[in-house]
Amino acid sequence: MSTPKISVLRLGHRPARDKRISTHVCLTARAFGASEVLVSTKDPGLERTVNDVVLRFGGDFNIRTGVKWRRTIQDFKGTSVHLTMYGEKLDDVLPKLAGVEDLLIVVGAEKVPGDVYKHVNFNVGVGNQPHSEVAALAVFLDRLQGGSELEKEFNGELTVVPTANGKRMLEAGHKESPAKPI
Repeated sequence: MSTPKISVLRLGHRPARDKRISTHVCLTARAFGASEVLVSTKDPGLERTVNDVVLRFGGDFNIRTGVKWRRTIQDFKGTSVHLTMYGEKLDDVLPKLAGVEDLLIVVGAEKVPGDVYKHVNFNVGVGNQPHSEVAALAVFLDRLQGGSELEKEFNGELTVVPTANGKRMLEAGHKESPAKPI
């Protein structure tokens, strides 16, 4: 299956309360193959944080905050999926997404408005128990792409070098750093 262009729409971000979790949604989206995150609440601090990671670690990824979520969903030309514990089983929906070119994945922060359930193409339950939207996004993206996103090269200023013990980084244009104990 070819990889679609993936956008993630974060609903209900509350900067004072959701800063870390929304950052984790963005970082997960980036690491697991999305090309952008759209956030319903304007938050320049979140934009700076995510853009700094993209600058340092590489990749082609964008963030935009302050988007009108209802218009974003309604105007989206591809297929839209809302990740919720109340949706259809993930395994039942994945085959229906084969061949999709543009995909919008909607994840909530606070209670998701009922309109979302009506305006998306699929409401997908990544398990039907309460859990984190970060976990749901990671599992969904990994299953959608069959693990291929984990092999992606980001070509940033910094690269994490896999090692059995310690932390190793490679800076662009420099030699690999020695492992630092964890």
